[in-house]
Amino acid sequence: MPENPSATLPGTVEKIIKPIVPSEPEKAQIAVEGADHLYKEIRIENTLTDEYGEKVQLKPGAEVKVTVEAEPDATMPKDEKAQKASA
Repeated sequence: MPENPSATLPGTVEKIIKPIVPSEPEKAQIAVEGADHLYKEIRIENTLTDEYGEKVQLKPGAEVKVTVEAEPDATMPKDEKAQKASA
């Protein structure tokens, strides 16, 4: 089965954000390299699963990979000519 279209960018965990409400999850703020300046930080729940199925969490300063994946029917061919003409 072919893989879905995807892009992977490097990132760094900038900080861990403790929840204000104890019932809310802790968040990891990740700076994504290559993203626009105003949109480079994302926040995700700081719970991952390791290769043994155990729950783990990210540390500040950790180097990570951020992957965006889409179903094939959610994508279309990139028109290189139109993009160059508008530049």
